[in-house]
Amino acid sequence: VQLQASGGGSVQAGGSLRLSCSASGSILSINTVAWYRQTPGKGRELVADISRSGSTNYGDAVKGRFTISSSDTKHTAYLQMNSLKPEDTGVYYCKAKVSRATMFGTMSNDYWGQGTLVTVSS
Repeated sequence: VQLQASGGGSVQAGGSLRLSCSASGSILSINTVAWYRQTPGKGRELVADISRSGSTNYGDAVKGRFTISSSDTKHTAYLQMNSLKPEDTGVYYCKAKVSRATMFGTMSNDYWGQGTLVTVSS
């Protein structure tokens, strides 16, 4: 299973970006997808996550500005980021809990995508 994150870039404050996280490989189902970010001077923090049922959870810093969504058929999750602020600058990572069929039965593991850089200038 591989995760591919994309959509990062440079934008001015108040602008928008849409990140994508696509999963490929032998996948039975994607149970949860989460976006994390690593910002200068801080550790990795949860931005948002979404369950297979569609339940969402957001970090306090992004509530009301970011929206996470997913397409089960496309094995892709999205992070729509609006009203971006300079403090949103950082490397954004996606993580997915993926169920696979193996010779030992169904197994679920966490997979990480490579980071995508978001830069917001004032």
